[in-house]
Amino acid sequence: MSAGEAVAGPDGVPRCPWALSTADYVAYHDEEWGRPVRGDDALFERLSLEAFQSGLSWITILRRRPGFRAAFAGFEIAAVAAFTDADRERLLADAGIIRNRAKIDATLANARALAGWAPGELDELIWSHAPDPAGRPVPKTLADVPAVTPESTALSKALKKRGLRFVGPTTAYALMQACGLVDDHLAECAARGAAGS
Repeated sequence: MSAGEAVAGPDGVPRCPWALSTADYVAYHDEEWGRPVRGDDALFERLSLEAFQSGLSWITILRRRPGFRAAFAGFEIAAVAAFTDADRERLLADAGIIRNRAKIDATLANARALAGWAPGELDELIWSHAPDPAGRPVPKTLADVPAVTPESTALSKALKKRGLRFVGPTTAYALMQACGLVDDHLAECAARGAAGS
């Protein structure tokens, strides 16, 4: 077995190696990561959480996701767009989330920008950048999984052009992986293709 290939967990099921360090990761890997996410609010949540993850381990965000959802009104775009300065101060004092001023401000600004979009417009824009699965080689090891692709670079530029912040190409690609626009489960991983992508 080469380094970075799918690894059998304690239950004997082969998974991507990153998924085996904690039970939280196993559940996220098996039930969510790489499965299609649709809807403006759901994608706003994922985009926001990926931005908060920047520079941190995903497990840090995953374990605080309930706190994020409570703090940011379930990531309902219209509700977050209506947040006031008092809400911003509340967020900066909330130990249940990552209290990063720049990331909080970006999330609020992004919600205000998105509130002006037509229903379904964020979903359509993000999914329009999904690459053709037939043109993508199946990753055999973690080394085969890119951090950035031409599609994620294009998605990042499209989101920035529309006024969104904290949406660089790496964050955009992490979003694409998490939301099922690409299937980066490794070739021998039991979850590969589970979502029909």
